[in-house]
Amino acid sequence: MRAVVRPIDLPFGRRVLVVSDIHGNLPFLKGVLAKAGFCGDDILIVLGDILERSEGSLATLQYVMELTEQYTVYTLLGNCDNITPAFVDGRPDIPDPFYERWFRRLGEKCVLVKMAHLAGVEVDSPKDYPAAREAIGRVFGAELDFLRRLPHIYVNQDYLFVHGGVPREDGLEELDAHGCMKNDDFLSQGRSFRRWVVVGHWPVTLYRTDIPSARPILLQDRHIASIDGGCTLKADGQLNALILPREPGGTFSYVAYDGNPVMTALEDQEASEDPINIRWGHSRLEVLSEGPEFCRCRHLESGRALDILTEYLYRDREGAYCEDSTDYRLPVKAGEKLSIVRRTSQGTLAKKDGATGWYFGRLT
Repeated sequence: MRAVVRPIDLPFGRRVLVVSDIHGNLPFLKGVLAKAGFCGDDILIVLGDILERSEGSLATLQYVMELTEQYTVYTLLGNCDNITPAFVDGRPDIPDPFYERWFRRLGEKCVLVKMAHLAGVEVDSPKDYPAAREAIGRVFGAELDFLRRLPHIYVNQDYLFVHGGVPREDGLEELDAHGCMKNDDFLSQGRSFRRWVVVGHWPVTLYRTDIPSARPILLQDRHIASIDGGCTLKADGQLNALILPREPGGTFSYVAYDGNPVMTALEDQEASEDPINIRWGHSRLEVLSEGPEFCRCRHLESGRALDILTEYLYRDREGAYCEDSTDYRLPVKAGEKLSIVRRTSQGTLAKKDGATGWYFGRLT
C-alpha cells in the first residue's frame, strides 16, 4: 500500500502544537493540552499511535475525534492505529497470526478486544474473527471511518510530519505506507532534510546510552525533530507537545506532562559520572542477588553491575531482563521541583526536565 500524502496549511501567527504516541492515555493528553493552554486559536497535529497498549484507547480516539470537530486538528495514522481498520476490513497486509499474538498479549489493552466485548462478541481464536469484524464494523462505524481517512504524511514547504519516518522528501506518494508508519531507530539512519521532519514512534530515551531522557530531540543540522516521550510504554514516560517556531528558522519549545506528583528537593546533589541507561532492546541481565525491593544485577551488554527495582525485573525463556533502568544521579539544587517516579528505601527515582535519575536527598 502506498503512502497517503496531504498538504497542511499552517497560517502565520497561529501556534502549532505537535503530539505523538498517546497510546490510549487520555489523562496525559488532556493534561498536556491543559498545561500548554491549548485553545481555539491553536493548531494541533497528532502524529499517530493514538491507540493500543492501554484500556483507554477507545475513549482517547473518541476524544481526538471530538477535538477535530471543535478545533483545527490534523491527525496521522500510526502503525498501532492501522491495526484496527486492517483487522475489520480483513486486509492482507496484517495476517491473522499477528492478531492471535496481539490479542493474547494485550487483552483489554487492545482496542479491538475492547470494541469486540462492547459489541457483544469474543476474539479468543481465528474462528471468532468473522463475527468480531461484523460486530465491530456495525457498532463502531464512525471510529473506523475516522481511522480509514487518516493520511500517512502531512507536508508543506517548511515541514514534513510523519509517524515513523521517511527516506526522502520527494516522490512521497510512491513510499510504502507501512515504512512511513513503522520506521524503527530513524535518527540512527543518518538522514538529513531540507524541511523539518517531525516524527514519533521511537521513544527518544532509546537513543541515549548514558541517561534516560524523554525530552524531544531536535537535530538542527539534520532538520529532524523526534518527540515520542514514551507515554504509556515507559514507567517514567511523558507526553510531549512540541511547539513549532512562530517563523521558519525560529526556536522550538515544548511542554510535557507525566502525571507524577511533584516534590521540592531540600539538598543539593551532584550528577554522577559515567551513568548507564538500560533501555528496551539492550536490557538483558544476570541476576546476582534478589531482594524484595531491589535486585543486584549485571547488565550483560555493558558488564556493569547495578541495583534494579524488583518490580522492573522480568524473566522469559532467554533469562532475565528489565524495564528501562539507570544508576544516574540527577544534578539537583535545593529548592528545585522534581517529578517523583518511585520513592524507595534507598532513594527516590525522579525526573527533572524530562531526565530520569536518582535523588538521595530529603524532599518535601
